[in-house]
Amino acid sequence: MSDSEYKYGSELKNVVFVEDDKRHADLRIRLRHDGITQTQFFQGIITGYLNKDERIIEYMTDLKYEIAKQGKSKIKKTRALIDDGSRILEEFSFTSAERKELFDVIAEEAE
Repeated sequence: MSDSEYKYGSELKNVVFVEDDKRHADLRIRLRHDGITQTQFFQGIITGYLNKDERIIEYMTDLKYEIAKQGKSKIKKTRALIDDGSRILEEFSFTSAERKELFDVIAEEAE
């Protein structure tokens, strides 16, 4: 396939990681209890993360503090930028495309 024929976003990718057998079994049990598949679970979590769902952002902020992968000031700055962006979106009723563009700008500033 030549470069001109390639459509970004149409190719499927596998996301793979390793987990111990106990946690995998626990996950499968919980998912079965909730009536969703592993695929639905991970796609849902990824969608929430990429869409900056407040519930996921809150959890990720806690997780970043816990694993200390970023300095506290950077974590706070990122959180403040996301919060400011959310308030602006609510206040001005941006379209979906405008929201995505705005959050992309916010993410770039946080880096």
